[in-house]
Amino acid sequence: MMTTMMKPSLIAAAAVLALAGCASTTNYARPAAPVPATWSVAGTAGAAAPLPWQQFYTDAQLRELITLALQNNRDLRVALLNVEQARAQSRVQDASLLPTIGAGVTASRTPGSNGAINNSYQAGLQISAYEVDLFGRLRSLSGAALERYLASVEGSRAAQISLVAQIASSYLSLRANEELLSLAEQTLKTRDDFYRLTKLKSDNGVASGLDTSAAVSQVEVARASLAQQQRLRALDLNALQLLVGQALPQLAGGTAWNAQADVGMIADVPAGLPSEVLVNRPDILQAEAQLKAAEANIAAARAAFFPSLTLTTSLGTASSELSRLFSNTVWSFAPQLLMPIFDSGRNKANLASAQAGRDIAVAQYEKAIQVAFREVADALAGRATLAEQLRATQAQARADEDRLKLVDLRFRAGASNSLELLDAQRSQFAARQAVVQLQLARAQNSVLLYKALGGGWVAQ
Repeated sequence: MMTTMMKPSLIAAAAVLALAGCASTTNYARPAAPVPATWSVAGTAGAAAPLPWQQFYTDAQLRELITLALQNNRDLRVALLNVEQARAQSRVQDASLLPTIGAGVTASRTPGSNGAINNSYQAGLQISAYEVDLFGRLRSLSGAALERYLASVEGSRAAQISLVAQIASSYLSLRANEELLSLAEQTLKTRDDFYRLTKLKSDNGVASGLDTSAAVSQVEVARASLAQQQRLRALDLNALQLLVGQALPQLAGGTAWNAQADVGMIADVPAGLPSEVLVNRPDILQAEAQLKAAEANIAAARAAFFPSLTLTTSLGTASSELSRLFSNTVWSFAPQLLMPIFDSGRNKANLASAQAGRDIAVAQYEKAIQVAFREVADALAGRATLAEQLRATQAQARADEDRLKLVDLRFRAGASNSLELLDAQRSQFAARQAVVQLQLARAQNSVLLYKALGGGWVAQ
């Protein structure tokens, strides 16, 4: 008897669930990339993304810092937690596609017309206010939530790539400033020795007060440069500690700064094509996922113009006596179809808002591509010119070094005065500083190019 009575309810429920499968889907088309087909500065074939950061950053201490940062950096931790939150919200939205079934037992007592008390007991399962997704509104909202989740995943990848690049850039800056600090210490010692010699000569009437004043000036210039480099080194350490998210390990014994600067610290990075940037960069994939979510919101807003079907049904047992509660089977099936007629323009406004959101997402997606193109173009331009600039500056530094040696020999032989020697020292010091700064710029440019091509992320 129970099986016979359940058939109408099950058949009706199956029918409406089948109708829900007819939900519409969005027709997404990727917008054309608003950038030139090639860069003005050509690069070699290949892409940086397949090269993991463990292979690109070859310095052992740098790899250790990156590993610690990936474990402890708070910004990256927030990005990963945003992924978890978006995933949970997507699951919440998916749950609306299926009915919520509740179970319970109810009892009621009401007075009858003859003065007697009527008892009613009921137990069973119930589906209340389940919306059948006839026109795809709920499925579109579920799709939008899924795309937002995927966007958060790409956002976490972008955060990791950015963090790795920041660590590398700060570490290279630290090593360069340590080299400049050592140069300032050497220069201060040399100029202090020269000042003492000049002072001795002045006390014996061999040198003039002008020579002494010039020597004092150069000593103070070197002392100011030393203080500046000490401050910059401290700032680099503070920046690294914030990025790493904990106290820094001992950094002594790292790869020494040398004539090539980046040799032994980072590998060479191959430059790729614009299409490879679009495939590999997570910020572009994030913007595209957000665009897809906006398209899904439009589909949901359009579906709101159509009728909605709400289903309420129950299946269980009932009796007027508690002892006979499970003796009789009862069921109910109550669909409700609601057609919007007058809503004060609410649905039209929601559709207009969704369409504007889609246009915003398109603009953001196109901007992400343009930013990516500009970042790679800038890095390629730096790669093409920094090497030549560094070569010329190194040649200038060697020439100033030779000049200083010759002037020093002439000064010791009495053929040159102290002002000429101080000028040679000043030029040689400035040239050596410029070499280190250009070495740093070239190394950091390689880091930026590697990041711009989507490198620096490895699946966990």
